[in-house]
Amino acid sequence: MNSSQNPEFLMVGLSDLPKQQILLFVIFLAMYLLNLIGNSTIIFLVRTDSHLQTPMYFFLGNLSFVDMCYTSAIVPKMLVNLVTDEKLITFIGCITQLYFFLCFACTECFLLAVMAYDRFVAICNPLHYMMIISRKFCILVLVSSWLAAALHSLLHSVMASTLTFCGSNKIYHFFCDMAPLLLLACSDISVNKLLIYTEGGLPVLIPLLIVLYSYMRIISSILKIRSTDGRRKAFSTCSSHLTVVILFYGTIAFMYLRPSSRSSVNYDRVVSVVYTVVAPMLNPFIYSLRNKEVKGALKKVFIRKKNV
Repeated sequence: MNSSQNPEFLMVGLSDLPKQQILLFVIFLAMYLLNLIGNSTIIFLVRTDSHLQTPMYFFLGNLSFVDMCYTSAIVPKMLVNLVTDEKLITFIGCITQLYFFLCFACTECFLLAVMAYDRFVAICNPLHYMMIISRKFCILVLVSSWLAAALHSLLHSVMASTLTFCGSNKIYHFFCDMAPLLLLACSDISVNKLLIYTEGGLPVLIPLLIVLYSYMRIISSILKIRSTDGRRKAFSTCSSHLTVVILFYGTIAFMYLRPSSRSSVNYDRVVSVVYTVVAPMLNPFIYSLRNKEVKGALKKVFIRKKNV
């Protein structure tokens, strides 16, 4: 098919069995609602509690916002496809979904890297923390992250929109990602692949290197602390973030830092669920369950409501 002649793709999704689709709809709807509730709660607490008015929670609030947007770019369309017979998406709709998916995913990578740097400065250089991680620095980094992610996504989306599709219109995925689109293209995709393996890897690799460097320095500093209690307290300030980093970067690196093939398509769909649906849903619970300040802010809200 040609994108101008038949501008629609068929989303195969995770299953084509009716009973499985109903079960998947219920599961993903529940996970999506938990995502919205959990991340909205984090944003509310960060904005209303005076004890959470610090750079670390400023970035956490923005991460929660990105997680909500990130999943919202994918899950609503997937839920509609699970309960309808026509699992179609227009060519423009597919490219639009691709753009927002890439944009939010890249922004998440950048924010996780900045949060790792924030913890590095807090643990390794605490006396100069407020001078280094100033409000101006936070806003500058946040704007730069969004801008870099938007430009990166625009480049790859525009390149994808120039492809010609003349064969099957079935996308063996539950959203429009670059890899399944390239598998359907009948025009030359060498430029697209070159971009993916050069510029395309930078939004993952550069933040990952920042995270690795930051945690190497953090671990080195923690090991120098003589008391066990001191080491435990120092590590507890970054344990939640480290858990989120491993969950997110582990799956996304597995997906994109290896050659794609048709034989791995089914397995890729399952792995994609982890970083597009599961991780954004778990992030607020990871931070709230392992963070005394967030739990304290949440208790205050419940106490105020109880006393009203």
